Amino acid sequence: MRLGILTLIAGAYAAFPSLAATDKGASAPQVSGTVTLEEFRRLALDNNRQMMMARERIRKAEYQNKEAFAAYLPGIDFNGGYLYNQKNISIFDSDQYLPVKSFDLKTQSYQFNLVTDPVTGAPLKNPATGEYIPSEVAYLPKEAMTYDIHNVFFGAITLTQPVYMGGKIVAMNQLTKAAERAAREMHVAEAENVIYAVDAAYWQVVSLKAKEELAVSYVNLLDSLAHNVHLMVREGVATRSDALSVDVKLNAAQVDLVKVQNGLVLSRMALAQVCGLPVDSQFTLADEGNTVPLPAEGLVPEGGYDMEQVYDNRPDLRALEQGVEAARQQGRVALSDMLPKVAVMGAYEFSNPNMYDGFKKKFNGGFSVGAVVSIPLWHWGGNYNKYRAAKCDEVIGRLRLEDARELVNLQVSQASFKTQEAYKTYRMTMTNLDKADENLRTATLSFREGVATTDNVMEAQTAWLKAHSEQIDALIDVQLCQTYLSKALGTLYTEE
Repeated sequence: MRLGILTLIAGAYAAFPSLAATDKGASAPQVSGTVTLEEFRRLALDNNRQMMMARERIRKAEYQNKEAFAAYLPGIDFNGGYLYNQKNISIFDSDQYLPVKSFDLKTQSYQFNLVTDPVTGAPLKNPATGEYIPSEVAYLPKEAMTYDIHNVFFGAITLTQPVYMGGKIVAMNQLTKAAERAAREMHVAEAENVIYAVDAAYWQVVSLKAKEELAVSYVNLLDSLAHNVHLMVREGVATRSDALSVDVKLNAAQVDLVKVQNGLVLSRMALAQVCGLPVDSQFTLADEGNTVPLPAEGLVPEGGYDMEQVYDNRPDLRALEQGVEAARQQGRVALSDMLPKVAVMGAYEFSNPNMYDGFKKKFNGGFSVGAVVSIPLWHWGGNYNKYRAAKCDEVIGRLRLEDARELVNLQVSQASFKTQEAYKTYRMTMTNLDKADENLRTATLSFREGVATTDNVMEAQTAWLKAHSEQIDALIDVQLCQTYLSKALGTLYTEE
């Protein structure tokens, strides 16, 4: 009997520890009044933290895609710096004496001016060095060729335009686009998980609310029975043992009612937490306290479901397909490391002091342009093995996709079977419910006529409680099985 009342309480308590991590926050959304399941779904999709993280992953992938596209465009950079040197720079190590030439009319050429013998007229040599002695020299002092470079300021503005990078830029753009599409698919998959969690929490509250009302009715039945039995004890037509048995049952039912009420409070908190609401939010579910409509029973199409269509609908499979595409593009990136690369460059460089104007202490600079070619020749197979490793990742991705499709096929079959079984169970509980109601009515009349004992009445009440509890469980199970089947078919959530 008590198992019938407390079927869903354990689930509510299991969900409760996660509430400790929920902060109310000043900007937390608020709800009040009667809220429908669709409204709870929208709240969860807008405020659930898992959905927020999924949206941030999409935004991150978009930024990475823009980053990859920027590689097509020229890069402009500025580099500058300051350098202190202990010593100046000097072209000469000492003063220089350079011989000079004069034009000789006889030879019609320039000749060095040399010291000659006054008698013979022959050029004289230096006995120490054996070199001719110039008669005239150009004097270059060391100080004239010494430059102050104690404080040097320099900088450059460079422009680099990739021309051919072995296909790496194209592959990186395709890779980031695949990553962005995968992030969007995972956002849809996360939305389905959130919707299913909302539905589970929502119907748990509805179930516990119905069981609370059922427990109240059961307590009222036992209280009425206890009142009648105590009157019968005073009249001497019932024993003290009969009264104690009913009182024990009544106390146990009251304890169970308190537990159901506690579970209901925790279940409301769990629903609020899933939807990103403060856990102390006060709201009423549209389906609690009312007769929950039975969803229309969907029949399995003749020949089964179109699995290719299911594969196309499943966001997790679409994300895996994008993962395979990303692995393929990663292979192209690895291949680009084995191909030549070409880029053109332009720069404006300046410094102070500058070499363009005798190392004057003022800024001056100039432009330069060029091209860079890089051709990998030999890396001991490193780049090739990197490419082969990337191809292995692509094969792994394809195998993972095939395995996921097989699991989806099994998931759809199981979800369809469970849904059909849930409808069958519900129909059987409705039949049992009618019988239990009639049994309780008959037992109550018999007790009033004195032909049934208190044990007979309590057994009928227990059977009535069990039948109603099973009917509630079966109805909620139908709702959840329908949601799970829709999730398995990939039709639970569609982006607007």
